[in-house]
Amino acid sequence: MRISKKGLYGLQAMVRLAQCYPSSTKIHEIALAEQIPEKFLELILLDLKTARFVESLRGAQGGYRLRHPPQEIFLGNIIRTIDGPLAPLGDAETLRRLVRQDKRHRALFRVFLDVRNAASRIVDHISLADLCRRTPKSLAPRAGRDAGT
Repeated sequence: MRISKKGLYGLQAMVRLAQCYPSSTKIHEIALAEQIPEKFLELILLDLKTARFVESLRGAQGGYRLRHPPQEIFLGNIIRTIDGPLAPLGDAETLRRLVRQDKRHRALFRVFLDVRNAASRIVDHISLADLCRRTPKSLAPRAGRDAGT
């Protein structure tokens, strides 16, 4: 499993939104706090909005917020949305098919499938709420102001 810079930034932004849930947060505040290029973050949040993880709100109190409670959003879903399958070679079904059909390389593809399954067992059971509980209080945003200001 490999996570791109885009995937990492997406996860960081989602954790920031989870810490602020149910309130909304402006892109500029997320970018500043997480040290993410603002234009890149805009594209990432549009992808996450299309995938229905976040919603945008207009107006002075607008910004982005999670569409669902943090305990209902799991890292695996976010990673797959941004970076694609967790498997090091194709997706799980492709690997299963290769294990069945390619007798010569079956052992190798079985290892790749085991790697994918192990990663999935972890990221599919860790929610944004779990990550927020693991974040030291001193790094969480303070009510009424961003941690970066």
